[in-house]
Amino acid sequence: MKQYKRTIIITSLITLAPIVLGLILWNRLPDTIATHWGVDGTANGWTSKTTAIIGLPIFLLITHLICVFATFNDPKKKNIHRKPLTFILWIVPLISVICNGATLMIAMGIDLSMDLIVSIVIGIMFIVLGNFMPKLQQNYTVGIKIPWTLNSVENWNRTHRFGGKVYIALGFAMMLMTFLDNLFGGTATVAIILIITIGGSMLPVAYSFYLYRKGI
Repeated sequence: MKQYKRTIIITSLITLAPIVLGLILWNRLPDTIATHWGVDGTANGWTSKTTAIIGLPIFLLITHLICVFATFNDPKKKNIHRKPLTFILWIVPLISVICNGATLMIAMGIDLSMDLIVSIVIGIMFIVLGNFMPKLQQNYTVGIKIPWTLNSVENWNRTHRFGGKVYIALGFAMMLMTFLDNLFGGTATVAIILIITIGGSMLPVAYSFYLYRKGI
């Protein structure tokens, strides 16, 4: 963990960076800021300016540090290679900058679609994780951590090769469905995305169980 101390500090500061932007824009922002949006992209939840500008980045910083702590204290951390580890270190800071930044821009009246932004971010996350998954070795922090994969190295490897393809497909499907919002309508699009995501996420689990039943 010591060799990553500088990276942890940098990523933590980046996670908090939206606070600086919020303080700079403080006088130009309304007293309440939209922080939740419905399936049609319309804001339906607001919070105080202080909570939106300071509270949300701090919450994400805590999340970031918990992920870092869990990863570096994984009994099998030696199996977590550099690229997946980099993903873990940078994913929350990037989400903080993109989502909190977009929240402030929307509060200033800039026309941005938060549901589009979130869907693209999550879609890219699936694609990146899908590319990493075939290379992952057994560990307790990153990957498809279920009894059958943790019980067998071969089951883990096969499940993650299969899961990598599924996750990449999920990522592209999620982004594609967002752009088809006008065709299906907001509610239908979200429902389809949820079905695709839940169904796709369960496929590797089912495949792992199938391998287990075959004695793998």
